[in-house]
Amino acid sequence: MGLYDRDYTKDNFQSQFRHTPQMRMTFPQLTPMVKRLLIINIAVFFAQIFGANQLLMTWFSVFPISLSAVLLQPWRVLSYQFLHGGLGHIFCNMLIIFFLGPILERLWGSRRFLTFYLTCGAMGGVLYPLLVFVGWLELGPMIGASGAILGLLAAAAILFPNSVVYIWGIFPMKLFVLALILAAFSIITLLRPTQFGNAGGEAAHLAGMATGAFYVLSGSWRTRMKFKILTGVLEKKVKSRQQLQIELDRILEKVHQKGIHSLTSKEKRILKQATKTQQTQNRP
Repeated sequence: MGLYDRDYTKDNFQSQFRHTPQMRMTFPQLTPMVKRLLIINIAVFFAQIFGANQLLMTWFSVFPISLSAVLLQPWRVLSYQFLHGGLGHIFCNMLIIFFLGPILERLWGSRRFLTFYLTCGAMGGVLYPLLVFVGWLELGPMIGASGAILGLLAAAAILFPNSVVYIWGIFPMKLFVLALILAAFSIITLLRPTQFGNAGGEAAHLAGMATGAFYVLSGSWRTRMKFKILTGVLEKKVKSRQQLQIELDRILEKVHQKGIHSLTSKEKRILKQATKTQQTQNRP
């Protein structure tokens, strides 16, 4: 699997993954979402080369000419991911999706995989305008799936660090080493944007990798947070039902002693609602 520089603007952690199946860099069987992503990207690329490039670049690239343009056109952080600047650009990106995508989709499921993929790319579409607005990077259109692609690479490097890939199909390298090299190159490029080309692209790369790494590394923390939130919601419901039952017992005792005519309008509403709830629960 080959990796080379792409330009957007031109033509208990160890134990957590100890039992994760090892990734093998062989020709994978395509999964449903990966297949759709490949088809969409290739179809859009053909549309670009057969006359629609200017239209697509105008309306769907990330081009932070002003803050209002960015805020009023939020779709660009997603749509720019499906545009490419040349055959080499799209070939390399699709090649990485082809190899890494099916493995992660099988691990996470199609919906979760797609959300992860688009989010990694979107973070690149957010970071680049921010760096332009603060004057760190020059203004220009940004396109390409590389932010999402590098997010996949970062996730795979954490989940399967010792898997071996072949650079340009020749040189073997462990996946986590490759990820570190690409991350370091992106950081160096952003620190000296005037000395390197594709600084905007490297901003998307770095944002995508950071998002992918954070997602995987924060997995246990997010699980605990979800459990805590769900527990809190459940406890709140139980407490609310207990309070309602106490109030209902008081109302029924009042009806027994003084009759139903003694109830206030609020008490009548509570009694009516409780009756409806009980009838609903008793339905077959």
